[in-house]
Amino acid sequence: MLIASMRTPCHLHFSASQEAYTGMKRPVDHTPLTLSIAAVERDTGLSKDTLRVWQRRYGFPLPKRDALGERAYPIDQVEKLRIIKRLMDGGQRPGRLVNLSLAELLSLGEHRSAALGRMSCEVEAAHLRTLLDLMRAHDTDGLRRQLQQAQLRLGLQRFVCELVIPLNTLVGDAWLRGQLQIHEEHAYSEAIQVVLRGALAMVPAPAALDRPRVLLSTFPGEPHSLGLLMAEAMFALEGAKCLSLGAQTPLWDLVLATAAYKSDILALAFTGCMNPNQVVEGLTELRAKLPPAVQIWVGGSAPVLYRRPVEGVMALAPLAAIRPQVEQWRHGSPE
Repeated sequence: MLIASMRTPCHLHFSASQEAYTGMKRPVDHTPLTLSIAAVERDTGLSKDTLRVWQRRYGFPLPKRDALGERAYPIDQVEKLRIIKRLMDGGQRPGRLVNLSLAELLSLGEHRSAALGRMSCEVEAAHLRTLLDLMRAHDTDGLRRQLQQAQLRLGLQRFVCELVIPLNTLVGDAWLRGQLQIHEEHAYSEAIQVVLRGALAMVPAPAALDRPRVLLSTFPGEPHSLGLLMAEAMFALEGAKCLSLGAQTPLWDLVLATAAYKSDILALAFTGCMNPNQVVEGLTELRAKLPPAVQIWVGGSAPVLYRRPVEGVMALAPLAAIRPQVEQWRHGSPE
């Protein structure tokens, strides 16, 4: 239910007063700029444990050591890690990726981008690239206007499934190739959310007793919430009563919230930011703590959702699957 994670490097600050906030190592003489392990974790979405395991298992990344003996990662290695993480979010295995050159990794991204032209949607790729050009030109007003017009022309469901999903893919691919900066991706994300919230406000509100009652959120460690909004739009179009808690709700609070709001379905989104074991363990724990009548629906770009299913948890892909599943829930639910 959520787009793949799109990350770019943090801005490079050189003043000593900012080092504590950026995790950046101030270069001495001609020493190449490096990042601390905490900064690499924050910038790439790869945990410290993952970075250490890869170093032992694959010999990459191979950090230097700073004056205090702590790991210091050269910028070129961080760039490669970012691309590897992006490809992993798309389903690639790390063991295949870490020994590839930067050019080979970028080539894999190009193949992924080529798949955009084969998507079975009625929105032309040329239109998507026009929107991307508006992002690069920093024309946020023009971007928002184009998105609003497309939403009115297509309707909310087609807008989400036929435009936003492939556009997210295109934005992610542009980031992968270094053609889009983090501030440009953030401006795009804000524009999409403004348009989706405006469209959602026009959807007739369900009656107080309408069902299913759907609670939406993400796990702690999963900061991306755009997919939640896209899923909420699909649920709302089916007449479901939705409540979004936003991102990163603690597991026990999810249990309390489902009871407090009498939720029928807990919908969770994952982008691959989290360790796969944490996702599986968290879903298993959540399933054990929730009443059997409360269904857990999950979706997003995290491959673990579909490779390691959790008993009692329904993995949905693509977003369009929400409609038939809501209908099926209604046919099987008690009056």
